[in-house]
Amino acid sequence: MKKQTYFLWFLVLVLMSAMPVGGQIIPARSPINIPDIPGYLTLKCDFHTHTVFSDGNVWPSVRAEEAWREGLDAIAITDHIEYQPHKNDIPTNHSRSFEIAKQHGDALGITIIRGSEITRKMPPGHINAIFLKSNPPLDTEDWRDAVRIAAEQGAFIFWNHPGWTGQQVDSLARWYPEHSELLEKGLIHGIEVVNDTSYYPEVHRWCLEKNLTMLGNSDIHDPIGMRFDATLGQRRAVTLVFAKENTPEAIQEALKARRTAVLFKGNLIGRAEYLEPIFKASVKVLNPAVTVRGRGSAYIQIKNTSDINYELENSAQFEEVDFPDRLTLVAGKTVLLRARGKQLETTGKKTFELNYTVKNLKLTPEERLKVVIPVEITFVPAQ
Repeated sequence: MKKQTYFLWFLVLVLMSAMPVGGQIIPARSPINIPDIPGYLTLKCDFHTHTVFSDGNVWPSVRAEEAWREGLDAIAITDHIEYQPHKNDIPTNHSRSFEIAKQHGDALGITIIRGSEITRKMPPGHINAIFLKSNPPLDTEDWRDAVRIAAEQGAFIFWNHPGWTGQQVDSLARWYPEHSELLEKGLIHGIEVVNDTSYYPEVHRWCLEKNLTMLGNSDIHDPIGMRFDATLGQRRAVTLVFAKENTPEAIQEALKARRTAVLFKGNLIGRAEYLEPIFKASVKVLNPAVTVRGRGSAYIQIKNTSDINYELENSAQFEEVDFPDRLTLVAGKTVLLRARGKQLETTGKKTFELNYTVKNLKLTPEERLKVVIPVEITFVPAQ
C-alpha cells in the first residue's frame, strides 16, 4: 500500500511537470536557420514519413503539424504499398494518408507531397516514389512494374536505407545488378545517404560516382517527439533542397537536378557547389582589418547566422602572427578569432588568407570543405 501511495504521488508530480503554463499549449514554429544561396531558396524537407495507413503510429495530419513546428517547408507522405499492419482497424487506402495530411499542410503553409514506398526484399529493397499522381496503380505483384508505373507518372524515385540491418546482414550497403538495371533505364534518381540516425559513407560515394541525388530523411513511424528530443538539441535528418520557389513543381525540378544537401547531426553533406555558398552566406567577418602592437593581440569578430556550429581547423603558420589552429563558429553567435603578434618591431600592413578546413561539411566521406577567411593586419611596433 505504501509503495502504491508513493507511486501515485510520483505520477501526480510527473503530470504536473508536464502541464503547460496556464493550462494551454501554444503552437510555435522553430525555424531552421540555414541561409538561401544565390538564385535559390534553401528548403528544409523530409521525403520519407509514415502514418497509421501503413506501419506508422500517428494520424496523417500530425505529420503536417510536426513539420510546421520543426521549421520544415515540405514533407512527403510515403506509406508502404505492400505492408499494411493496421488493416484490421484502418482499411487499406493508398491515397488517403496524403489527402488528410495535405488538407492540414495547406492550412499551415507546408508543402505535402504524394508518395508511396514500394516495399520488397533485397534486391532491390525498399524504394520511394514521390510526386505521384495516383498511389493505387503501384499495388502490383512485380516490383519492376511498380517502379515503371511510378516513372510513367513522372515520379522522383529513390532507394531507401541501403545499409539497413533488416536487409543487409552486416549493415554494409551493397549495389546489386537490379540497381544497375534501374540506373541504366533511368528509373532511379537518388539514394538516402542518411536514413533516420544512420549515415552510409559508401552510398555517399555512389551518389557522386553515379551522379545521383543525395537525400537525408527521417523514415519516421512514431510521433517525432518520441524519436528526437528537441530539448537536447536533437533533430531529424533533413534534405536541403535548393529550389527556385516553394512549390511541388520547383522541389521536384531541384531534386532531379541534384540540387540537394543533407543536414544530419550538425553536419552538412553535399557537393561543394552548394555547401560553399551556404557557409559564405552564414559567416560574416565584422572587423576584417585590425591592428596588432608588437607581441600583443587583436580580435577579429566573426558572426555565424546559421544553426550550424562550423568546426574549423587550420595548420598554417605565419612569421609575423599566430592564429588559433581550431575555431568553432558557434551557431547564431559572434566569436573571437585571436591574432597574436610574434615580433616586437614588425611594421606595415599585410593581408593574411586563413585557409581553414570545415570539419563538419562533408564533400565525400573523407574530404571536407576548405574555406578562406581574409584578415588585414596593421603592425605597430611595441612602445
